[in-house]
Amino acid sequence: MKVFVFDLLAYDANLDHLKGAETELPYPLAGRYFDRDIAMRTYEEHLDAWELLDKLGYDGVGFNEHHCSPYGLMNSPNLMAAAAAQRTKNLKLLIYGNLLPLHEPLRLAEELAMIDCLSKGRLISGFARGIPREYQVHNVALSESRARFEEAYDIITRAWTEEVFSYEGKFWSYKDVALWPRPVQRPHPPIWVPVVGSQESIEFAGRHNLPITPGLRRARGLRDDIIRFYAKCLAQAGHRITPDHLSLGITAYVADSKKQALQEYGPHILYFNRTLFSHGNFTETAMQRQTGYSSQSSTDYVRPENLRAAANLRSEFRNLTMEQLEEQAEHMPMGTADEVIQRIIDAAESAGANQVQLALNRGALPHDLFMAQIARFAREVLPALQAHEVKTVPAAEEAMA
Repeated sequence: MKVFVFDLLAYDANLDHLKGAETELPYPLAGRYFDRDIAMRTYEEHLDAWELLDKLGYDGVGFNEHHCSPYGLMNSPNLMAAAAAQRTKNLKLLIYGNLLPLHEPLRLAEELAMIDCLSKGRLISGFARGIPREYQVHNVALSESRARFEEAYDIITRAWTEEVFSYEGKFWSYKDVALWPRPVQRPHPPIWVPVVGSQESIEFAGRHNLPITPGLRRARGLRDDIIRFYAKCLAQAGHRITPDHLSLGITAYVADSKKQALQEYGPHILYFNRTLFSHGNFTETAMQRQTGYSSQSSTDYVRPENLRAAANLRSEFRNLTMEQLEEQAEHMPMGTADEVIQRIIDAAESAGANQVQLALNRGALPHDLFMAQIARFAREVLPALQAHEVKTVPAAEEAMA
């Protein structure tokens, strides 16, 4: 099993006091609330953490792209991956991912090729559509999201693989382009796609044989629906699903006990859910359909009992209480090393995923706790996970039977 740590790189200060009597942080969050010293410290601390991940034998680190929010300071994941390439030697650099609809695709193709060269072939290039807030920031119509994504994907992959290419598209056009530099990995770096749950994203990944992360929440029923449908889409395109097609996002924390894990990590999980996750954004599938970001048929593949999970109600994140988290934690890999190992392996086996992306620092977890967690997890949990191999995808086997 390959073990990545997915790092949102949140602004390293709790900003709950700015809510006042409201349930949400102000948006836009004005510049007067930004502390440059905190930002400089945040970047340096995370670079130190990624260097430690490399030294302790983790397989990779995950970056992402978000804008105009303390939720994450990786406005350009490519800059962070380039910096990490110079601080690490073996760690895979998973950019998960560049938001294709928002950027000029040839520039992305160039930057990613540079990163693959700088890292000596360690790039995994994730491509994503992003959340609605990013479209408001960049003044891009939500209704154009999918068409822009698919056009940008075509341009980037052609730039990487063709000697010279030309392209005449709806949004971007190029004539007689030969990319320099080119990626180290041939024909191009691995491409992964994070899937929240829209039918069209799953169909796209299946059509192009791209590994996915099946859902961003703990709802196992929805996750299995995504995997079943994805397996069918792969098969229709002439491919067969394997455990290497799937990576699983998991919140984990190793401690002397579950009580200690909740005491140390719980408040930061709550801050992430209540304050950061929906800042300036809307997650609800129904609202995304109204704006044209999601289609009316985006959840047609989901079984009726899992439609509530597919609705992505913001209130379920924003209203999370410590009591509810304690109840959820009874089934999460939080606690002793033995429990964390077993729960992660069980989750990976049930999903059929041979890659996991760990959230070890939700919210604004203090740097000393994050570094201690990286070290303890590497010492007590990592060897057992890396020694384990997931060989089957149960939900897909059921669907294809």
